[in-house]
Amino acid sequence: MQIDFAAKELTVKLVYYGPALSGKTSNLRAIHWLGTSNACGELMTLETQNDRTLFFDMLPITVSSGSGLKVRLKLFTVPGQVMHNATRRLVLQGTDGVAFIADSQRSEADANRESFLNLKCNLEENGIDPERIPTIIQFNKRDMASIRTDEELELIAQRSREPIYKAVATRGYGVMQTLRGLIRDTWAKLEGDHQLEDKFGISPIRFMTEVEAKLKHDPGPGGR
Repeated sequence: MQIDFAAKELTVKLVYYGPALSGKTSNLRAIHWLGTSNACGELMTLETQNDRTLFFDMLPITVSSGSGLKVRLKLFTVPGQVMHNATRRLVLQGTDGVAFIADSQRSEADANRESFLNLKCNLEENGIDPERIPTIIQFNKRDMASIRTDEELELIAQRSREPIYKAVATRGYGVMQTLRGLIRDTWAKLEGDHQLEDKFGISPIRFMTEVEAKLKHDPGPGGR
């Protein structure tokens, strides 16, 4: 979290992490498409033949508070390819919350596991405690064949400290529910650490109400 008192702006950084081609960029594109026209800034994408996202997408959503302070949410993705680990670590610097985008296909289980371990390693390299950073998991590509069943995901959710969401990002299903969950958990952590309501008059309920107003509902089912 960064605060610019001169500009009266508080910036919260959220990072979408996961293996290559799991749907990180698809999530941000869907958010940009589904969000209200005055909520989202320019969506920037750099693509290569090796990965859909070489560096990051930046998607600011600005929410005003009663004190006049603006909260700016910036969403980033990281490249999934192993060769870009230094870039992934760089993008994670200063993050306030993480959405881990997993591929629901059974064939991608090892890639999901390796990427999640890599996430924890890179958080630690940046001096961030993986156990304290708000993290949620989205199982994307629920429309594909040979995927983990809903029952399997429920078992994973029972064993996991991270909330589990389900999505088909290319269709927009579950995308906003995932984002709302990430924002809610991240803000709760920031409120506990920094007492934002006492300092700036931004209550968690009012904040999420304004966020909801900026975001449209999912076009279909998905999420826990």
